[in-house]
Amino acid sequence: MSQRLAGKVALLTGGGAGIGAAAAALFCEEGARVVLVDMDSAALERTAAAVRDKTPGAGVRVLAGDVADPATATRAVELCQASGGLDVLVNNAAMRNYASFADATPEEWHAVVGVNMVGNANFCRAALPLLRQSGKGAIVNVSSCYAVKSRKGMALYDATKAAMIAMTRTLAFEEVGHGVRANVVCPGSTLTDFHVNRTVKAGKSVEELRTQRQETSLLGRWADPREIAYPILWLASDEASFITGTTLVVDGGLHIK
Repeated sequence: MSQRLAGKVALLTGGGAGIGAAAAALFCEEGARVVLVDMDSAALERTAAAVRDKTPGAGVRVLAGDVADPATATRAVELCQASGGLDVLVNNAAMRNYASFADATPEEWHAVVGVNMVGNANFCRAALPLLRQSGKGAIVNVSSCYAVKSRKGMALYDATKAAMIAMTRTLAFEEVGHGVRANVVCPGSTLTDFHVNRTVKAGKSVEELRTQRQETSLLGRWADPREIAYPILWLASDEASFITGTTLVVDGGLHIK
């Protein structure tokens, strides 16, 4: 590895599984110390153990908590401070909802907005003082290809993921004078633990699941979480030092279908 994040401290939400866990592993391989946040404490411990197993001596700290609660963001940043500061924030935690616009209740809207928008804002607000001190701070927000590509059945999720792009552009404008870059990654269909567990609970075959999504990208397959982690890593690194306010769509070509 090239040690792109050598000496840096990164804070990642949604780090218990999927894209967040893949990014945590990759960041540590590239020299970073990481603080991982997730609602699922057991998943966090599994991720941390896997990272340490792959990268002996990796600096990994975990915090179980709800990103919609600003106190969680405050505690996470305190852990970063104890680890030496903060250079990178990856807002990856997300909440799904399958209601249509016609059926979604105000309570459902508040819950999804609380995680996907307010949660991100909580972590940005808490992290910015340390990111500014870094001198080369980077925020990478993980949105979705469906923020730019329409579909039905995921109204709340897709709307909040689209709002994340606008939030990030505003961040890029507001923080450029403080040396903080802000960018968005929009993943396509990614075969994460979420999809595997959902398939198992439904009594369906995981092997059959792996053959699906042939119509949701030009490449005709799912992405592996690590394939999304690499673009996140790049935008977080100094290699992307001239990039801010950008939306990087990593969807295997779905957005041009």
